[in-house]
Amino acid sequence: MNNHAKIPNKRWIHIIPATIILYIMTFMDRMNISFAIAGGMREELGLSMTIAGLAAGLFFIGYMFLQIPGGYIAENKSAKKFITYTILGWGTLTVINGFVTKEWELLVIRFLLGFVEGGVYPAILVILGNWFPANEIGRANAMFMTSTSLAAIITNPISGWIVENYHWQWLFIVEGILSLLLICIWLPLIEDTPEKAKWLSNEEREYLVSTLKKEKESALEEMKRNHIKVSYKELLCNKNMWLLILIFNCGMIGAYGFNLWLPTILKSLTKTGMTQVGFLSTLPYITSIVGLYVIGYFSDKTQNRRFFTAFPLAFFGIGLWLSAIFSDNTWLSFGIMVITGLAIKSMPSSFWTMVPMLFPPGSIGAIRGFINALGNIGSFIGPYMVGSVTSAYGIKYGLYSLVGALLLGAVLTQFLPAKTAGK
Repeated sequence: MNNHAKIPNKRWIHIIPATIILYIMTFMDRMNISFAIAGGMREELGLSMTIAGLAAGLFFIGYMFLQIPGGYIAENKSAKKFITYTILGWGTLTVINGFVTKEWELLVIRFLLGFVEGGVYPAILVILGNWFPANEIGRANAMFMTSTSLAAIITNPISGWIVENYHWQWLFIVEGILSLLLICIWLPLIEDTPEKAKWLSNEEREYLVSTLKKEKESALEEMKRNHIKVSYKELLCNKNMWLLILIFNCGMIGAYGFNLWLPTILKSLTKTGMTQVGFLSTLPYITSIVGLYVIGYFSDKTQNRRFFTAFPLAFFGIGLWLSAIFSDNTWLSFGIMVITGLAIKSMPSSFWTMVPMLFPPGSIGAIRGFINALGNIGSFIGPYMVGSVTSAYGIKYGLYSLVGALLLGAVLTQFLPAKTAGK
């Protein structure tokens, strides 16, 4: 431990900030539609609540297609180059989104935006896996996961202000241009592996290369001892992969059902303007950063990845349930939402650390992409489900539908192998 403490930490200064800034922009461009919906786009384009939910969620249908190819390209070729091309694609599509005038145009752009962004997440996870050993990866994942919270904290007030003072179309145009400028940060900061980084000291490079090599060799040996073959046919029949997909689906139903309807929920709950809604919507994400670090710390310390995947799901579900019960008391309900924020982003940081524990090296990038692709069906279901249930029964029951999915996910984690609990 003392020797590790003396190793330079330049990887934390280059890799983590670059991945956080990148994902802030991707998250902003997929979520800004929530402010456009609450700020007049739904009325101008003549969208029902159900169709608005469909438009918000359709992103995640397109999102599925590049998950596996993106993970494969990142692990076997270049994550840096792959992500560079996607930045150009999603920035351009976001700008175009500001010029839609018809329902079908919006649906097509949302699908294409999801398609272009689809490979970014597994590619980033590959980069993190290439740079951080097992005793650091939980914290590295947790720090990266703050990007979605930081995106909301930074961009929600701006989005609300633009919509209230200008027009929802300018929201897409301005934020799309900002995404294109991201190239200027991404290219100089990121390298695919420690071997390629000129800014890395020899001491840190040697430590990372040797440590990561030993971990991969150890994982391969364990797989051989347990007679687990590096076969995609066998992997597709692996019950643990499908269990992870179900768990991830439950988490994404809750997360994106909540995220994409939060401005509308707050506007209905507080009866305030869009600028105020933008500021209020940041508070659950501020508390979520605390939750990310706490969960990441204890997940690394105990190595009980299973528990620290289940706990945030259960906490999130119970919090939403209490918020809906007390919806007649505006500020009590909102206060519960803020506390619930401790759990809304912390599940994935522990969840993704279980993949290398259950699958052989060489397949990790593609398996992560496959799980993320099918798991993100929940990201489509969540917004669409809330829109449909809200249209029929009201927003309180829309929240209840998310509660059920989150609690189911927490229960399903208990069926994962004992080694995911550190046993």
